[in-house]
Amino acid sequence: MIKGFFAALLMMGVVMTGGAASSQQLSLAEVSGYLNQLQTAQGGFTQINADGTLSTGTIYIKRPGRIRFEYDPPEQSLVMAGGGSVAVFDPRSNTGPDRYPLNQTPLNIILERNVDLNRARMVTGHTSDGTTTTITAQDPAHPEYGNIQMVFTANPIELRQWVVTDDSGTQTTVVLNDMSVGGSIGDILFNIQSETRKRSG
Repeated sequence: MIKGFFAALLMMGVVMTGGAASSQQLSLAEVSGYLNQLQTAQGGFTQINADGTLSTGTIYIKRPGRIRFEYDPPEQSLVMAGGGSVAVFDPRSNTGPDRYPLNQTPLNIILERNVDLNRARMVTGHTSDGTTTTITAQDPAHPEYGNIQMVFTANPIELRQWVVTDDSGTQTTVVLNDMSVGGSIGDILFNIQSETRKRSG
């Protein structure tokens, strides 16, 4: 159903870059707490697509349930989540955005109001290489939706990148940079109906 489109839109990295590396392996409770304290953030991202091509742009995050990806020119695409849906705006389409339920994507795992990685069958991988902690998570009730692999450093805890595997097995990597955490981000940035009207006007 979602196939390659989710690979393109779920690369979302709620990544706080910077900070020193640490040999500490982070616990699932520590990572859950880190994600739950994140309310707003914005910055740049680099998306590495499955075919090796690169895209860059700006990301806006407002938890719970809201995220927006604005791609740099010459790309004119836009991906946003709000109101329980994910919308993919393609400038070549004249029928409005493609929309999918947010709760049917791995993205929902980190945008939920209460992230709990200790839930049974949610985490399928939890390792450390001495510098980073890597956690792979899925919806325990619907593993067919795919998974998200998150890479963290410690002291302070920061999510540096993630790899999303969609329901077709396609992988997309996202690395974020120059992230600013906190501050006010207007709800209008995540309003799919408003964006649809704006683009059709």
